[in-house]
Amino acid sequence: MNGAPARASRRVKVGDRIEVTRPRRVPTRLLPEDIPLDVVYEDEALAVIAKPAGMVVHPAVGHRTGTLVHALLHRYGPLPSAAGLERAGIVHRIDKGTSGLLVVARTEASHRDLSRQLEVRDVRRVYRALVWGRMRELQGRIEAPLARSARDRKKFAVVSRGGRFAATRYHVERTFDYLSELTLTLETGRTHQIRVHLAHLGHPVFGDPEYGGRRGPLLRLPPAHRARAALLLSDLDHQALHAERLEFRHPETGELTQFTCPVPPDFAAVLRALACGC
Repeated sequence: MNGAPARASRRVKVGDRIEVTRPRRVPTRLLPEDIPLDVVYEDEALAVIAKPAGMVVHPAVGHRTGTLVHALLHRYGPLPSAAGLERAGIVHRIDKGTSGLLVVARTEASHRDLSRQLEVRDVRRVYRALVWGRMRELQGRIEAPLARSARDRKKFAVVSRGGRFAATRYHVERTFDYLSELTLTLETGRTHQIRVHLAHLGHPVFGDPEYGGRRGPLLRLPPAHRARAALLLSDLDHQALHAERLEFRHPETGELTQFTCPVPPDFAAVLRALACGC
């Protein structure tokens, strides 16, 4: 700024001269990687994959290898890349720490059709979650616009002005002493939507390291529950959120297709421990 390095706190004034050097983008070169995949269904048009928690869906800053896209390229070869090579075949995403179902397009035509279904909200996605506390209502609808957090650009937040429309429906399946098991249906599919909406209600997803689902709620528990909750958290290194059911129309036949996937073993073990009180 004005020929000298600028500080983030420096306010811009009329007449300031700002120079920006934009680094040259290095072309992405994706190499297929032999990574095991849990394939729930596949045909010539699409595949339905059960993604494990911990796997990143597509390459991004900090995750240039070992993603789902790398594994898909190894199994299927070239995939539709209208959204960019780094998102080859990807129709929708699941967060790194979330497990469960997602559909992958294997042809350009199926990618267009599945993307259209997603845009007009014809794809049904149902999640299972374990959250802190007890919900006031046994079922409800969370409607709150989302935008990138002003404090941390890697996160999202509910905002009072602007933002993108977002809505999530929930139903309480079971309640425990200090946790609740929910099923949630997406009306929209914004980044981190379920996690942000639940945190906004004061019920962050159990184990969520980014939206207040680990240490904070634990410290607020009475001593009688704190040690047990800490033990359950130690058995789960990701948020207790799982894409359990997926429903869409097959892009070639128009047939309504439905898939389900049980929660992963570590999530299931926490639910069993809560149910038996042990």
